[in-house]
Amino acid sequence: MKHLISPLDLSPDELSDLLALAEDIYSSPEKYSHCCQGKKLATLFYEPSTRTRLSFEAAMLNLGGSVLGFSSADSSSAAKGESVADTIRVISFYADICAMRHPKEGAPLVASMHSSIPVINAGDGGHNHPTQTLTDLLTIKNLKGHLDGLTIGFCGDLKFGRTVHSLINAMVRYPNTRFILISPKELQIPAYLKEETLDALHIPYEETTNLEAALPKLDILYMTRVQKERFFNEEDYIRLKDTFILDKQKMQLAKDDMLVLHPLPRVNEISTDVDDDPRAVYFKQANFGVYVRMALILTLLGIKVEK
Repeated sequence: MKHLISPLDLSPDELSDLLALAEDIYSSPEKYSHCCQGKKLATLFYEPSTRTRLSFEAAMLNLGGSVLGFSSADSSSAAKGESVADTIRVISFYADICAMRHPKEGAPLVASMHSSIPVINAGDGGHNHPTQTLTDLLTIKNLKGHLDGLTIGFCGDLKFGRTVHSLINAMVRYPNTRFILISPKELQIPAYLKEETLDALHIPYEETTNLEAALPKLDILYMTRVQKERFFNEEDYIRLKDTFILDKQKMQLAKDDMLVLHPLPRVNEISTDVDDDPRAVYFKQANFGVYVRMALILTLLGIKVEK
């Protein structure tokens, strides 16, 4: 039995197979519409979510399976003090596979250690968000045609942004990747990520506070919101939340084939006047998330479909 707690839980070959499967599902969804008949997905979401939870549910329903679960800790026995370990032991009797989002880093890992069904980390605190990473990789691969040799700019909250941390860890596995890290000094990526990943693997990167100067160099711009829920001090949030706003005027500085990604939800870091730009692919990205989660469910359940 395999779990997905970190994007690195999949080897490069496994990741390549999963993305190929997701692209086949994207092109021929009807072929997969009954693959999970009789199977149940449990969605254990201890933290609010729209896209991730609903895309998991849509993925399982598209495969012919069914869904059960909860959408907040308040509506589960966690409100009574039940541990994650006890919850997953019980849920293992009710479902065939589980997707868990939790505000505490490491909670899905703990769940996987006590589970008798595959556990998917759907986001744990500021740590990892592997299925968003798979979504990002599928988006880039499908629209760019490759994952190597790209200059990727991450902009916004790089300190608490689990989607950023996960995607950096995934992209360093592809040759000739380069990063430009655009953030206020208070929201730079954590020191451990620089030291243990970028510096240790000799990955070229630069840090800057200037979005306009970075834009002409980028193949991918990954925008993120400043996350109010990660701040202990509301004054700091208010001071930093509008640091970077991508608008139509700034887009004129970018390459004609640069892609703009965003894990969503958007607040005001991307102006709505960018939405009609063909380089703005964040809504396509959300759509790809369903197909990659369908592929992941099939993979973890060991269900094979002839392509």
